[in-house]
Amino acid sequence: MTPGHHREKAERIERSLAKLTGSDWEIRIEAAMLAGTHWVNHVLHRVGASEMPEDVVHASMCMVSVLRKYKLAEPEPIARLEEIEELRPLFVRGDMSGGADAADRALALLGSIAERARNLA
Repeated sequence: MTPGHHREKAERIERSLAKLTGSDWEIRIEAAMLAGTHWVNHVLHRVGASEMPEDVVHASMCMVSVLRKYKLAEPEPIARLEEIEELRPLFVRGDMSGGADAADRALALLGSIAERARNLA
C-alpha cells in the first residue's frame, strides 16, 4: 500500500472516531490502533524504512529484526503504537476498569503518531 493510501485510511478512521463518545471506549481503542498502524506505515514508507509491500499489521507481530529496524528509524511512533496495542488485551478483550481513560490515552498516542506522519506529508 502506498503512503497516500495509508493516509486516506487513517484519516477516514479518525473521522469515524470523532463521532464516538466516551462510552465507546472499546472501539475507540481498536480504532486508535488501526489508524495508528496506518499512520506508522505512512511514516515508515515516507522515510524509506520500509518498502510499499512491507506493511506493519501489528508491531507485536513483526519479526524482531524488522521491528528493531523500524524502532531505529522511527522510535517514537513505534513506541506509541506498541503502547496502544498493550491497551487492547486489558480493556478491549479484558475486563479492567478505567476503559474510558485508556481510550483517551490511546487517542492521545494516536494524535502524536498522526502528527509525525502529517509532518512528513
